[in-house]
Amino acid sequence: MGRTEHSGGSSDAETLWARCLEIIRDNVSEQVFKTWFESMRPQSWDGNQLTLDLPSQFFYEWIEEHYSSLLQKTVQKVLGAKARLQYQVVVDEGDSSPEQRTIKLPAFRKQAQQPLPFEDQPSTGPKPAASPTHYPTYFNPRYTFENFIRGENNQLATSAAMNVKDNKEKTSYNPLVIYGPTGLGKTHLVQAIGNRVLQRNRNAKVLYTNSEKFTMEYINAIQTNKLPEFTQFYRGVDVLVVDDIQFLGGKERTQDMFFHTFNALHQAGKQVILTSDKQPKDLADVDERLISRFQWGLTADIQPPDFETRMAILQQKAQEEGVELPGDIMEYVARHVTSSVREIEGCLISLLAKVTLDNRQLTLDLAKEVVRSVTNAPSSRQLTIDEIKQEVAAYYNQKVDLLSAKTRKHEVVLARQMSMYLAKNLTQMSLKSIGMHFGGRDHTTVLHSCQQIMNYIDTDKKIRQDVEFLKKALRS
Repeated sequence: MGRTEHSGGSSDAETLWARCLEIIRDNVSEQVFKTWFESMRPQSWDGNQLTLDLPSQFFYEWIEEHYSSLLQKTVQKVLGAKARLQYQVVVDEGDSSPEQRTIKLPAFRKQAQQPLPFEDQPSTGPKPAASPTHYPTYFNPRYTFENFIRGENNQLATSAAMNVKDNKEKTSYNPLVIYGPTGLGKTHLVQAIGNRVLQRNRNAKVLYTNSEKFTMEYINAIQTNKLPEFTQFYRGVDVLVVDDIQFLGGKERTQDMFFHTFNALHQAGKQVILTSDKQPKDLADVDERLISRFQWGLTADIQPPDFETRMAILQQKAQEEGVELPGDIMEYVARHVTSSVREIEGCLISLLAKVTLDNRQLTLDLAKEVVRSVTNAPSSRQLTIDEIKQEVAAYYNQKVDLLSAKTRKHEVVLARQMSMYLAKNLTQMSLKSIGMHFGGRDHTTVLHSCQQIMNYIDTDKKIRQDVEFLKKALRS
């Protein structure tokens, strides 16, 4: 569709934005559409630039982080290839003029970055040394250890990340693979490592990418006869962070290139950090050679946050927004939105958007309305260790804390072993990660506990019934 000839006026902006929304609605879930895109209000169109009102800086950061690509493609399709999008963010609700109450921010910041990090180098002849201070990194400065909420759900992953950023135990933690369902903070944590390394040494060559971007750059390098530049660039980094490694599945030539890149970096003592939605051994259509190398270092999982961690996340995000969230509202949201950090943040932003844009009162009833719309949406929620421990402790009439204690009382030991067995069978966590959730026990203790329950299942009718009941209760 060619660029529209309309210019000026809010009515034109409303018409054009309505056409954009028709496309966007077909590409996101209804919950996402209502929470984010219905809250964006068209303000003006000058024939070249569409300006949208957003309720807050955090809302802007979220849109840029998660939906920038979709918005860019939609705007260019409706308004033309050269059309621009600008956001106008409310910063003060006082009596000052509209110009003083808002700031203007550019859209598509990520797309404005350098297209390919090696494209400005000559395709033949010796490659000039890149200036370390201009080395592209692609890290989001918002992702730091200081604003990452640490909890039992991410304890091992966070501890490993802290070791890597301090350059400790380089051999044991190389590669570092952090895995878990989407929206739990994997990207935040690995980018926090990169940001901290750069903070300590601004000349370090630290690169963040994802498997899709790596694939596209590799294809482009082949098409433009820049494969030597591509190879030299990636093998010249000090720290390589690759997000969503599972998307290498089925891409044989890209996997082969990544295999050789990984080997070159590892042999040179350079750090490799990867994220995935599942353990390396469970990756589909990925070469066994790669999977073997992914398992050379440390594999750590991130699980959905427990209640206390969800409360801490809400408190921090509310503080970042400059909003004092009443305790009853914060507790209600934390108890009912449980599947991911991203969903918790989305619920909070949806709540604040209704207050800001719809002039609603920040009440518990409004929170219940927003939570209902979030939790009724389809969800791929993962079972957590915290939920397993609570269910088992209640079933055996034990205190949850005792499952992580050193007591050897028979009834507590049975509950602990049952919890470990169920964790191994109902989650994707490694034995080492499960042990960390039970007072820091090692993987051999977890393995012994699982074997004990399996022995009981074969010989003890009561335990066999316990296992079936608890599995059914947890799956429901």
